[in-house]
Amino acid sequence: MYGHIVSSKGIEVDPKKTDAVKSCPRPLSPSDIRSILGLAGYYRRFVEGFYSLASPLKTLTQNKARFIWSELYEKSFQELKDRLTSALVLTLPEGTDGFVVYCDA
Repeated sequence: MYGHIVSSKGIEVDPKKTDAVKSCPRPLSPSDIRSILGLAGYYRRFVEGFYSLASPLKTLTQNKARFIWSELYEKSFQELKDRLTSALVLTLPEGTDGFVVYCDA
C-alpha cells in the first residue's frame, strides 16, 4: 500500500522503497537535500525523532544559506538513513491498560 507493508504485525516500511536510501550518496547541493528530505519525510512517522534529525539538513536548504558540509550534517544524514532503513513497525495498542503517547512535534 503506497510503500508500506500491512500485515498482522502492523504497518511497516517496504524495504524495496528504502533500499534507495541505503545507497544514497552524500548530498552535494540544497536540491539534493530537498530530494532526500522529501523521500524521508514520506516515512517520517516510522522514524523516532525525525524532525530533530532532519533539522540540521533543513538549514542548508534555506535561501542565502551557504552550503558547507560539515560533520554535523554528515552525522544527521547518516543517522537519518540508518533510522529510516531500520524503521519501526507501527501497531495498535493492545489491551485496555493505559499507555503513554510521545509527540515529536
